[in-house]
Amino acid sequence: MEKNKKIRNADFLQGNIACAEGAIMAGCNFFAGYPITPASEIAHHLSKRMFEVGGTFIQTEDEIAAIANVLGASWGGAKAMTATSGPGISLMLENIGLGVVTETPCVIVNVQRGSPSTGSPSIHMQGDMLQSKFGSQGDYQIIALAPSSSQEMFDLTIEAFNLSEQFRTPVFILSDSLIGHMRERVELPNKEELALFERRRLKSYQGINQKIFLDEKVALMPVFGNGLKANVTGSTHKEDGFRNVSDPKILDNEIKVLSNKILKHKKEIIRIEEVNLEDADVAIFSYGLSSRAVLKSIEVARKERIKVGSFRPITIWPFPDEEIKKLSNRVKTIIVCENNLGQLLPFVKAAACENCQVIFLPPKTLGTLYHTMEIIEKIKEVV
Repeated sequence: MEKNKKIRNADFLQGNIACAEGAIMAGCNFFAGYPITPASEIAHHLSKRMFEVGGTFIQTEDEIAAIANVLGASWGGAKAMTATSGPGISLMLENIGLGVVTETPCVIVNVQRGSPSTGSPSIHMQGDMLQSKFGSQGDYQIIALAPSSSQEMFDLTIEAFNLSEQFRTPVFILSDSLIGHMRERVELPNKEELALFERRRLKSYQGINQKIFLDEKVALMPVFGNGLKANVTGSTHKEDGFRNVSDPKILDNEIKVLSNKILKHKKEIIRIEEVNLEDADVAIFSYGLSSRAVLKSIEVARKERIKVGSFRPITIWPFPDEEIKKLSNRVKTIIVCENNLGQLLPFVKAAACENCQVIFLPPKTLGTLYHTMEIIEKIKEVV
């Protein structure tokens, strides 16, 4: 948050509550979800707040219904959101793919927990990083943000809504149970000080060949009720929305445009936090909660005059491969720290192009926090 922004208040908020308040601040006026640990507080809080701001809250019968409601509400003109954890995302994936192909703006919060299957609801992990990118079938691109604090749960929820509206796509927030449940000081700006991206709406009907979908510059979104005959389908379709499932050229265009709509705007979308990398021989790649342990370790290592810095992708998808390639030309080693078995490690290795050594340091026990000394010991092994 910029220092010159006016602060309305500074509250001590749980991460999930900060996320809910960020949604309200972003203009969210529709929430549908099904209770699940460790994300339930988002729904609980919004069940009250939605009615205070004139919005709609629906507790659905399951997560499949929740995401279906969210997509429908978005096409009805709402800024729509849902929140769940890994098992719920698994149920939502078919409709998330529908949201991608119909170019439906919405926000999906995944407060990750120990998995697979039902897993461990109260243990934090970063186990769903690939699920958000590859969970639904076919070739597509997605946007996903990874907060590391209650403050970022607030800030990145607002950013997620802005990105979803700007690029007409579902946007993930990839949190975890500790970030969702920790309580920290959160600065809350005045809404008028925020730059909110409002939906670009198509209000006039000019014929069945009108371009409503599949524009790399992002097509205006139809507003129903103004004489507009828009066909919204999950089947392969043309720019006017009408389906064609037999022509490979139509399929080729759909997949490439949907991907390029995000990939050609990567510089606008991707956010990176770099700390002490100016003179670093070693860079530590981490994100979310893991990055906080990394920053503390770097602080200690720097006092011992070890040249190490932090590379933290705030935007996980699209993956910051170009930024990592540049980093790999500046450092001798990249250490990857993530609370899983190395889900993003292959992407870091591929981006580094063998320009430097890339090694993985998992936590000693999955689902636990990194200890400062285990990171420092690994740093000392490679310097």
